[in-house]
Amino acid sequence: MIIDAHAHLLPKDYPHDAPECFPRMEPIDGSADRLLVFDKMRFPAKEVFFEAERRVEAMDASGVDAEVVSPMPPLLRYDLPAADGLALAQHVNEFAAELAGHAPERIIALGMVPMQDPDAATAELAAITELGLAGVEIASNILGTSIGDASFLDFFKEAERLDLPVFVHAMPSPTDRLPMAAMGTYVVGLEGMYSAASLILGGTAEACPDLRISFSHAAGGFAMMLPRAQYFWGGSWNEEPRNLERAVMPDEGPSPLEYARRFYYDSMVFDRRTIRYLVDLLGADRLLVGSDFPAMLREEPAAKTLQSMDLPDDQWQDISWRNALRWLGREAVDA
Repeated sequence: MIIDAHAHLLPKDYPHDAPECFPRMEPIDGSADRLLVFDKMRFPAKEVFFEAERRVEAMDASGVDAEVVSPMPPLLRYDLPAADGLALAQHVNEFAAELAGHAPERIIALGMVPMQDPDAATAELAAITELGLAGVEIASNILGTSIGDASFLDFFKEAERLDLPVFVHAMPSPTDRLPMAAMGTYVVGLEGMYSAASLILGGTAEACPDLRISFSHAAGGFAMMLPRAQYFWGGSWNEEPRNLERAVMPDEGPSPLEYARRFYYDSMVFDRRTIRYLVDLLGADRLLVGSDFPAMLREEPAAKTLQSMDLPDDQWQDISWRNALRWLGREAVDA
């Protein structure tokens, strides 16, 4: 069984009386696809983004049993006025619920909230549960502010209280340190790292011990940075017992690795060697299948790299589907 925990949706249309800052989905001559027009963005959206029948067909063709579908990341436009951001989120969430309703065992939909207004975002979580959506997607930063900032703590506490999983999708933040060509590559990797680290350093992980949170693309470079953070915390190499004489920043709380092993990470990292490192450092019980489909081409068959690694069966079962259900808060019952 395979659950793709990182796939995306786009609404087919938007209200005719929507604010001018809303996206548009324009017809493409001779095709059932649509053109997403959002500010300067022009993105040809395949029919599978918004038609449930096409999604199920695509899953069948790739050997996927179910998908966790979240709004296409460019919809997470936190620069919109708060009221417009809320209206956009509500429209996308209603569409997501409708899409999932066509095949609820196969399409598991997440919603979105206007994180530019933390109070409105927190309040909207209740509406997400009322719609029957499985969780919420947020970006790795909110207009350049990391999600571990104290201003977002109440949001995470409410998600924890409502038992809603959170999916953090790495998104570029304004920077002049790397060229624009790096926005989809290196910067996304950096943003994933910043977002996960900020939840630990900002106190969210401590304040929300039961929060179930997943990071796209294994939180970028986060796992490579953890051993250094572990050394500064406990003064030891290779996760040996603490040596406080060498610790740079001793702390009596859980270690960075203990916090990191509470999180989930999708394994779309493009290389089996990276996956092996993630399994060794974080554990096979922390990884999920992810594809970014249909924004990116899925491996054919799905999870091809994972399947080529000769993982022990229990590890394969965890990564391919059990962990996704655990992250979603659903019972994982062996088939």
